[in-house]
Amino acid sequence: MTQSNRRAGRAATLTDVARIAGVSIATASKAINGRDEVAPSTRKRVIDAAEQLSFTPNALARSLTEGRSGTVGLLTSDLEGRFVLPVLMGAEDAFGAGAINVFLCDARGDSIREQHHLKALLNRRVDGIIVVGRSTDPRPSLGQDLPVPVVYAYAPSDDPRDASLVPDNRAGGRLAVEHLISCGRRRIAHISGDPTFAAARDREIGVREGMADADLELVGDVLFSNWSEHWGRDATALLLNQHPDVDGIVCGSDQIARGVIETLRDLGRSVPEDVAVVSHDNWETLATNSRPELSSVDANLQQLGRAAATRIFEAIDGVEAPGGVEHLPVRLVIRGSTIARR
Repeated sequence: MTQSNRRAGRAATLTDVARIAGVSIATASKAINGRDEVAPSTRKRVIDAAEQLSFTPNALARSLTEGRSGTVGLLTSDLEGRFVLPVLMGAEDAFGAGAINVFLCDARGDSIREQHHLKALLNRRVDGIIVVGRSTDPRPSLGQDLPVPVVYAYAPSDDPRDASLVPDNRAGGRLAVEHLISCGRRRIAHISGDPTFAAARDREIGVREGMADADLELVGDVLFSNWSEHWGRDATALLLNQHPDVDGIVCGSDQIARGVIETLRDLGRSVPEDVAVVSHDNWETLATNSRPELSSVDANLQQLGRAAATRIFEAIDGVEAPGGVEHLPVRLVIRGSTIARR
């Protein structure tokens, strides 16, 4: 059955309007509801699409009440986590812009508690569930027998039949090292965190690919340990003792980078004039309070959350999400810790 045939015989939905207008569901809702943060040209495009489809907000309300609860569950394993919160904020922002109520459940990393929350959400007859993990390592699937669509965000499901969205850490590693190379750096090292984490392994692959494309090799071995400033300080002292001519360092996290910069300063190396430093995560509290401020790869976690919400909207509308892991784009935020050599 084609998508147009699926739409035949049912009222147009907000997802249909957004698709025709070429905007996000959240933007379509804001435009229709007259909210200020939408550009006039965008609002006109959305209104024209709504008129074309004979859509009204009341049609959205009917679509949610005819066999639907108008609710979605957000199931997380770590509500206090640095990476979980932005994903949840992005998803809630997308849901909050429409007529969707959100139930947020924190399993606190406990599989039994997770099952309890899952049953509670299903008893509430939610229309879909987003599962947000604490890292990009695969997590156990909730199974294929659930009566509602499920999307996994940040931590992918270990079942390829499930729809999973994760940041592209491999591309992030490549982006970081390519930036250092563009700044004229050639003696580049990589200091990262726990190698059992998929993020650390994926970033290393990206770094090595970027170096190979430039016909360069990393200085020494990749230094792995934990995601801490303390490790960044220790690893930098070890690195400079063995390779004093290093002129660029890719760090696996902003915490590590803070330690790296501290030791470089203690050893009389200027950042970025002597050694340029780029990191990952773009944790603004750390990145903007570093001296100099850190250039860092941002995983676009709020956008990832919004994308997960969009997949749920589409599934509710009958558009089946493809299985497998989808890697979403990351971006580099350039600050004072990197600079092109004159």
